Amino acid sequence: MNVRRLFAVAALALLAGCAGDTHHRILISAADQRMVVFRDEEKIAEYPVSTSKYGLGSRPNSNATPLGLFRIKKKIGAGAPAGAVFKSRRLTGEVIAVDAPGRDPIVTRILWLDGLEAGNKNSFGRLIYIHGTPEERNIGLPASYGCIRMRSIDVISLYDTVGTGAKVLIIPGSIPPKFRSSINL
Repeated sequence: MNVRRLFAVAALALLAGCAGDTHHRILISAADQRMVVFRDEEKIAEYPVSTSKYGLGSRPNSNATPLGLFRIKKKIGAGAPAGAVFKSRRLTGEVIAVDAPGRDPIVTRILWLDGLEAGNKNSFGRLIYIHGTPEERNIGLPASYGCIRMRSIDVISLYDTVGTGAKVLIIPGSIPPKFRSSINL
């Protein structure tokens, strides 16, 4: 199975008209708590992530991580320092350290996801992001409130690599074996 087949969940008409980054694709596995990034057919990066501690799904107010095909609709935070705190998608001016006790804000960068399927169309309104977290000790474990959390250094790299319009596929199962080797960051 090639990368393009993994993203074939969306109808051709759905993909038409989605301008932006057509070279990068992101595959996120809830089972593995991993993200794989592709440029065209080539795997270029792999990162540990954290999905929701409330499970998977698109129910409003569930705090679950939605599944299916998405696109990156907005990118927020270019140039912000690692650990920069966001409130309502705006920088607060505060920068907090990794694993700061008692703190769990959105930090560093935000890549805001827009659902492209009937079952996840509410994701943009649910404020589902890929974003940095100061709780880096929990990366690799389901610990979020619906979003995809990353280490600050990793979300900066991802932000600098992919553009708006890049497709994101979140699956409940494991990353196919063909994509598990070669790059582990």
